[in-house]
Amino acid sequence: MTKPQPVPLDPAQVPELAHKVVSEDRFPMLATVDGEQPRLRPVSPVKTEGFTIYVANLKAYHKTQEIAANPRVELCYMDDGHNQVRITGMADVVTDRALLEVIWANNPLMRHYLGSIDNPQLIIYCIRPTQVRYMQEWALEYFTVLDEALTADISASSD
Repeated sequence: MTKPQPVPLDPAQVPELAHKVVSEDRFPMLATVDGEQPRLRPVSPVKTEGFTIYVANLKAYHKTQEIAANPRVELCYMDDGHNQVRITGMADVVTDRALLEVIWANNPLMRHYLGSIDNPQLIIYCIRPTQVRYMQEWALEYFTVLDEALTADISASSD
């Protein structure tokens, strides 16, 4: 069997390719930590702004306690061509009522199952990226799309 050869990429195209993967994957995998045990499960984002991802949850779910104890999470997106995007970030609870109302208005399934935006079980997380990486199938190499530490270093050096 011949080894697949990845198509060479122009690094300038990587952000666009990464956004395409994120927009095509309806059920990315969310990784959290439960004590010393990693946990992974599919989620259905309720809003996406660039690489900032909003995820709905029920307070009774175990991941609520995991994120409260350690808000460092990672989302992994994969498209049909097996290209992947990994978004490492911090999960914060959304409390902005106007934003919650926009998310609520745009998610009929959530409205159907929860009945009210004021359902006490509803919790929305905003996952703000600290790092975004893209990998093309068979390339076995990640391209950094966003790196908070790198961005901070560049900002500091330009001051």
